[in-house]
Amino acid sequence: MTDQQKLIKDCLRGKPPAQRQLYDQYAGFMLGVCYRYTKSMEDAEDVLQEGFVKVFTYLAQYKADGELGAWIRRIMVNTAINYLKKHKRYQTELLFSDPALHPVSADNPEVDLSAKELAELIRQLPPGFQTIFNLHAVEGYSHVDIGKLLGIHEGTSRSQYARARALLISWIKKNDIDSKIESYARP
Repeated sequence: MTDQQKLIKDCLRGKPPAQRQLYDQYAGFMLGVCYRYTKSMEDAEDVLQEGFVKVFTYLAQYKADGELGAWIRRIMVNTAINYLKKHKRYQTELLFSDPALHPVSADNPEVDLSAKELAELIRQLPPGFQTIFNLHAVEGYSHVDIGKLLGIHEGTSRSQYARARALLISWIKKNDIDSKIESYARP
């Protein structure tokens, strides 16, 4: 029996030290996952706690055919989406329209952005765009799966993703131009 199997078995038996160890092992990374979908660290922490309640509730359903971290991550993503759907401050901003598809731009700006800067730009997207962008570009969900998860049409997911991407590209280009202007303006 591996250490992870023993840890899971002890968690299933309700042993607090094992539960604490599992939480400590994954909480930091999963908080980052939760934070990508919310607009504040407090909301991300709420999602994290709610997600871990689900992890411990459904741990018996975990089949060791995949990585435990990936299973926990899926729970956190689903918990975050449910959190967005049930809290009023996100509901008004999480509306998805179903207009004609927005064409995907082939623009790929060549700028030097750190992962932190890009993550911060993604966080500035409206919640609907942010959610779909994260699900597709970061988590790797297909537009069909996103549609099912959010209760929207696949085309709406594609359109919202394209708009999010276009908005990010425009911000990146503007940021790159602004930084060049600042560098030229320096004596």
